[in-house]
Amino acid sequence: MSPPSLIETHPNLTEAAPVALSYELFPPRSPAAAESLWTTIRELETTEPDYVSVTYGASGSNRDTAVELINRLLLETTLRPLAHLTCVGNTPEELAEIIGDLLDTGVRGILALRGDQPKDGAPLAAGSLRYAQDLIELIRRVEQRRSALLCAGKIAVGVAAYPTRHPESPSEAHDVEVLLAKQRSGADFAITQVFFHTEQYANLISRARRAGVTIPIIPGVMPLTSLRRVTRLGELTGVEPAPELLARLAAADSDGERLRIGVRATVDLANAALEAGAPGIHIYTFNEHQSALEVLDKLALPRQSRSVGRRSATLRRQLAS
Repeated sequence: MSPPSLIETHPNLTEAAPVALSYELFPPRSPAAAESLWTTIRELETTEPDYVSVTYGASGSNRDTAVELINRLLLETTLRPLAHLTCVGNTPEELAEIIGDLLDTGVRGILALRGDQPKDGAPLAAGSLRYAQDLIELIRRVEQRRSALLCAGKIAVGVAAYPTRHPESPSEAHDVEVLLAKQRSGADFAITQVFFHTEQYANLISRARRAGVTIPIIPGVMPLTSLRRVTRLGELTGVEPAPELLARLAAADSDGERLRIGVRATVDLANAALEAGAPGIHIYTFNEHQSALEVLDKLALPRQSRSVGRRSATLRRQLAS
């Protein structure tokens, strides 16, 4: 009989990891929006998230402001940026240059997305990438060429997952096959799109695991405090929000009441996902901190302090000033 393995003799090595926390931000569109965003960033920073994702417009329409925001996050805060990157309409050469630029700024996490198809139906440029899977493989090729610069390290590559059928997909089963293909191409984790019903995350996990998807799938939740925003997202995702939630938001007679109703619904979604084994929670903030912090306060996630990271960031700011 062979001796017990190291893991078998050290059971603490298999203890569950702390629940991850992350937020989504988008680049500001005006000086006033930038001022508001940085107020939000400073408030969110106090919660010591594991990373913040920074969105990237269709075909890189806001690339400069996205890169500027990422640079400031790296230089002036303790926050670790996860850079969104879309590929539709861009050639491998263009995207390889963008990936290289991101790595040069210090980015070590990229959310690889297909991006929206041209709204006018115009054909894509010859040789441009068409799927997130292609972008993942390109990121890995760029990473391999830069392995010495990265100290033989690894870029964390994330992808999107869909708790309900993607609007362009024939079925939920097809969505899972796409997710499995992204995993095979080198994806490390997935973040879900917004969902509105407590059972949808658990159902996605069940389908994905049966199909062979093993990467962490992090539920993305949005504070459901705005009737207009909830309705609009329901239209975009093709999923009808819970009618009772819409009715309660519509009947609320104050912003405070809508905040209370929406936060409670969001916490219910997040708790259901955590009970289904979610490894973390990703909050779509819409660059607003109040409702995100209300959700976080009521979730009471088991978290570990990153005080060392705070001290390092303070030193970076002092050196940069």
